[in-house]
Amino acid sequence: MIRALLFTLVFYVNTALFLILGSPLLLAPRTWAMAGLKAHARASLFWQRLIVGTRMEVRGIENLPAGACLVAAKHQSAWDTFALVPLFADPAIVMKAELGLIPFYGWFSHKFRHVLVRRDRGPAALRQLIRDAKDRAAEGRQVLIFPEGTRRVPGAPPDYKPGVVALYEGLQVPCVPVALNSGLFWPRRSLERRPGTIVVEFLEPIPSDQNRKQFKILLEKTIEDATLRLLEEALSRDPTLPRPERCKEHKSNKDGTIT
Repeated sequence: MIRALLFTLVFYVNTALFLILGSPLLLAPRTWAMAGLKAHARASLFWQRLIVGTRMEVRGIENLPAGACLVAAKHQSAWDTFALVPLFADPAIVMKAELGLIPFYGWFSHKFRHVLVRRDRGPAALRQLIRDAKDRAAEGRQVLIFPEGTRRVPGAPPDYKPGVVALYEGLQVPCVPVALNSGLFWPRRSLERRPGTIVVEFLEPIPSDQNRKQFKILLEKTIEDATLRLLEEALSRDPTLPRPERCKEHKSNKDGTIT
């Protein structure tokens, strides 16, 4: 817990320094600002590894196509919001519009031209989401969305929102599912930070020719099965990690499949 508290302090000081000292980037080309965003992520990962002992392993990066695509990632931790950024050439993250009102953080979100969604506007928000995402994809950027809309406890039942299906239909580009196990090491709503290896896995892209129902079923099954496998793998490496209820109902085979 001492190491966790020290890292939390360092993380927020590091973030504040990047935001304040990097504020001139608000007037610079967007690519420069994006480089600063990636530098912040790398610095945060460095401090996490040094202080807490948490490493990051990336698998399947070859499944990420060059140019525009839709990326749908599991969301278990605040870690996901910064650590994934350096893995993409030029990501546009789908996020709630309220975050765009926060001083410095929100200003940079507009500078990065992330996709800000007014979720209180219902169908109108979905239409605006598709328009903005098409604009970013036309620039060759990767549109990153967390399909469940918020952080979910590892092993919690999936709760995929309609936004990812609307984007898939509207963009007409391949969708790359992403599984991870970050919630075991950086739990939501907790100051606890645990040592170990956070695994991020890019899975085989879903072609752009699926219908709505097929896509939703395939996306959810692909992400959830792979995420459960990563959770089980981490638990087998370190039995002291808290075991999610859902994992207690499954058994991992030697070939990595879940029964």
